[in-house]
Amino acid sequence: MSSGQNESMLGFRRSADRRGRLVRVLAAITIVLALSAFALALRASTSAAKEPGDESPRIPILVYHRFGLVVADNMTVTTPVFESHLRYLRDNHYTVIPLRRLVDYLLGKASPPPARSVVITADDGHRSVFTYMLPLVKRYHIPVTLFVYPSAISNASYAMTWEQVSELKQTGLFDIQSHSYWHPNFKKEKRRLPAKEYESLVDEQLTKSKSQLEKRLGVTVEMLAWPFGIYDGELIDRARKAGYIAAFTLERRPASQSDNIMEVPRYLMTDAVRGKAFGRLVAGESARQ
Repeated sequence: MSSGQNESMLGFRRSADRRGRLVRVLAAITIVLALSAFALALRASTSAAKEPGDESPRIPILVYHRFGLVVADNMTVTTPVFESHLRYLRDNHYTVIPLRRLVDYLLGKASPPPARSVVITADDGHRSVFTYMLPLVKRYHIPVTLFVYPSAISNASYAMTWEQVSELKQTGLFDIQSHSYWHPNFKKEKRRLPAKEYESLVDEQLTKSKSQLEKRLGVTVEMLAWPFGIYDGELIDRARKAGYIAAFTLERRPASQSDNIMEVPRYLMTDAVRGKAFGRLVAGESARQ
């Protein structure tokens, strides 16, 4: 082979080597780009899973006590203000769900409630629940859980009668649950009584309320609103032994699956929580008054 042919062959081989290296570089770049695209897609999907709409729902539970045409005390919500709450929920596409529906979710027995869900409860069994709350509950057709302490029913002048409580139950809109038997302040009773007497008092408050409500109304009582929002580990243990599966406090924040089921928070409603303050509250923000 001549020197010219050798040079031509060498040039060809060098050109082929360059083309081979270029192909390998392009292949490597393609692989890198593909891996980068995969990483971006994975990061995007992870971010999407953490969007606020995909987080576990936080449900505000509202607790009312008394109603009236005028403010009689700091626990009274006037009828116009209460109706404004119900109108706001309706007009802004909130869903008022039964408390039992929320409890089932918190216990892992049901799917998450609908977006923009709210729960309404009322404590004590005041006669204004029958006089003022009931007509609006019927008008807006919303579920309510009523926590009562039976010692007052048909006895105290401020309370409903058993006939009235039964009428609430018969509407199908009210679920009647326990608020202890006579609404004691457990902190004071614990300081006042010897240990054994205090334990007996707690057990009586929890079991007598449950049994009397079930016997008189034919309901299943397994939820408890702590009197004055007071609870501790000992009270929780005794409530569980008495047959309660969920209990509720008076802490101003929405309920979520991170809550202890025996310490579920509720917002105490007053007549001052209205307008924008009410809107912020049900949206999960602080209800500045």
